[in-house]
Amino acid sequence: VGERLRPLIDADAILCSDSAAVYAHFAKAEGITHRPVNPSQRRRVDGPFHIQNVNAYDSRLKSWMIRFHGVATKYLTHYLGWRRLLERYKTQLNPLICLREALGRAAMQQLTQT
Repeated sequence: VGERLRPLIDADAILCSDSAAVYAHFAKAEGITHRPVNPSQRRRVDGPFHIQNVNAYDSRLKSWMIRFHGVATKYLTHYLGWRRLLERYKTQLNPLICLREALGRAAMQQLTQT
């Protein structure tokens, strides 16, 4: 877990997770503040800290991915990028935005010829 999370979490971040021990060990090793929320003890919220956003995203992602009847692990990042695009732009999504995102945001000026 540490190998995957380390590049994603700043040292001054607060890690909010379920109460799995692996997150507590990671936070301690990295010197990161950890705020565990334990849903099994009916503690889903601890002040401003909650995992409902993650749970809601996970639910939406699973509902969306079920239509593909399984995704090969090597292509998972592509599907997650596609889903992120859909989540970010919702009803505003159009071919120009798709192309801009595929090329990187810096390419927007060349696409619009400004």
